[in-house]
Amino acid sequence: MTFAALGPVAPSAAAALAERLWCTIPKGPVRPFSTPGERFEVLIDGRAVVVESWGEGPIVYLLHGWGGWRGQFDGFVRPLLDAGFRVVALDAPSHGDSAPGAFGKGRGLLPELSVALTRVVDAVGPAYAVVGHSLGGSAAAIAVLDGLRAEHLVLVAAAADPVPYTHDFAATFGFGEAVRTGFLRRLEHRVKRRMSDYDIPARARAAVSALPKALVVHDTGDKEVRYADAGAVVAAWPGAEQWSTEGLGHRRILRAPEVVAGIVSRLAAELATGQPRLAAQRPRPVADETADRPGSRPTAAEPENLQLVANHG
Repeated sequence: MTFAALGPVAPSAAAALAERLWCTIPKGPVRPFSTPGERFEVLIDGRAVVVESWGEGPIVYLLHGWGGWRGQFDGFVRPLLDAGFRVVALDAPSHGDSAPGAFGKGRGLLPELSVALTRVVDAVGPAYAVVGHSLGGSAAAIAVLDGLRAEHLVLVAAAADPVPYTHDFAATFGFGEAVRTGFLRRLEHRVKRRMSDYDIPARARAAVSALPKALVVHDTGDKEVRYADAGAVVAAWPGAEQWSTEGLGHRRILRAPEVVAGIVSRLAAELATGQPRLAAQRPRPVADETADRPGSRPTAAEPENLQLVANHG
């Protein structure tokens, strides 16, 4: 009713409200890891991002999705440690234990997730792999396309491009195209980037440097992120593999033992043949990670032969 009243007479006000709703983070339970790790903070523009770390070795970073928290990766920690990895998980700004982001308490932005990941990698050490769930997967892919170096990228139930979802958002709240395009312009102004920068397939097709190996995991019955998004990313990302599951939906896919085992097995395959190209290092003291990081992309890795535990193509 609010949008029906505002839209025709005050489209700018309606667009501001739509932006605010789009950026509001859903509230949910936040549970810790069953085995606590070493906890520390990385400051981004003076705001604390909480990080937790376990073990030694090549580093696998874990990034949750919209409204999530680092403890959702609890099932990954022990298998990754047993496989010889160091595990680093973070809470994005305005999520979990981290401080609010630039848009204030309870609100967030996709770029904040990708920037947080990049700054944590800068602080802790090179990424052997990044595993991202939902919007965290999208943010991880954007970070890599922006220059974050990693040898492996695992996208679990990740959206290929946020813009198509704004049509669903508009339909849900009952506002028209003028308000939708207006709030997208507001978002572009806020983050100082075009929305097209978050179109992962388009950017992957246009990439001029080698991209890391990518595994795209998605459930056919996912009701939050379209299953077709996985195919779009795989078709555009050179050498990417798709692994489809059934009956796990959007969230249970992250807890399914067979999915965890399959991802860890794929990441560990290269370790069995020798040391990865990116050396691991311990975290260094960080006062404030605000400097711009030079963009770079990894060299293409040798192909692997791995039989996944579910359908892939």
